[in-house]
Amino acid sequence: MNTHSRKKPRGVLIAGNWKMNHGVAETEGFFSEFIKATSNLNKSDSSELGVCVIPPLLRLEQASGLAKKSPFPIAVAAQNVHWEKKGAFTGEISGPMLKELGVDWALVGHSERRQFFGETDETARKRTESLLEQGFRVILCIGESRAEREANKTTEILTRQLLGALPAAGQGAAGFLDGRLVLAYEPVWAIGTGLTASPEQAEEAHQVIRKLLWDRFGLEAAARTQILYGGSATPENADALLSCANVDGLLVGGASLKAESFAKLVAAGAKVIAL
Repeated sequence: MNTHSRKKPRGVLIAGNWKMNHGVAETEGFFSEFIKATSNLNKSDSSELGVCVIPPLLRLEQASGLAKKSPFPIAVAAQNVHWEKKGAFTGEISGPMLKELGVDWALVGHSERRQFFGETDETARKRTESLLEQGFRVILCIGESRAEREANKTTEILTRQLLGALPAAGQGAAGFLDGRLVLAYEPVWAIGTGLTASPEQAEEAHQVIRKLLWDRFGLEAAARTQILYGGSATPENADALLSCANVDGLLVGGASLKAESFAKLVAAGAKVIAL
C-alpha cells in the first residue's frame, strides 16, 4: 500500500473543534474573517472538499446562522450529544434539539470526553447508533495515549476502541457506505502537546483503521470511509499529512480558533484535491 498519494478518492474534510472557546463576539469575528479568507473557494468543489466547525453548545445556533452566509458550504457540528431523544438527563442535549437549530453533525468519543467526562466505547457506540438512526453525520474519534504507543499497543487500542464503538454491522455499514460516519484518528499524545504524528505514523495508523473496516464491513465500506487525522495539525504540517494516501482530512483543535490559520488548513485541503 502506498504511503503517499496525490489523489483523494474520498475527498477531504477539514473540521475545526473549538472545544470550550469563543463567545458571541469571537464567533461573529471568526466567521466574518473566515468567509472573507475563503472567498475564492468554488462552491462546485464542495462535493470533494468539506468544511466543518464544531463550536461549544451555546454558540451552535449563532454559528449555524453565520455559516449560512458563506457561499461555500460550512457544516456546524455539536461537540457532544446524548443517545436518547429526550428524558431526565440534566445538562445534556438531544438530537432533535440540535436539528431545531439546523445542526445535523456531531462529534463522538473525543479523547477529552473519554478522559474527563466518562465516555466509554459503549457510550460512544450508543451515541453513534442513535445519531446515525436520526440522520446525523457523525465524526467518531479513536486514538492511543503516549504510554500505549510506547508499549507498542497502538493497534490493540485502535482495534478495541473502533470495534467497541462501531454500531451493529447492518446499521453501521449503511452509515459507512453513505458517508455519514467519519472516523478521526487522534493520537492522544499529540493533542495540545505541540507534538504531531509524523506522516508515516499517521499513515500507518490510518491503514490499521481501514483494514479493520474492511474486515468488519467489507471492501466497499472501507474504501469509502473518510478517516481524519487529529493531533496538533497546523498549516505548517497540513500538506505533509494530507499527502498520505489514507488521510482524508484533518480534525483540528488550536489551529481552528483563528480564522486565518483555519483558512490556511482549508486551502491545504483544496490544494490536495486539485492535484
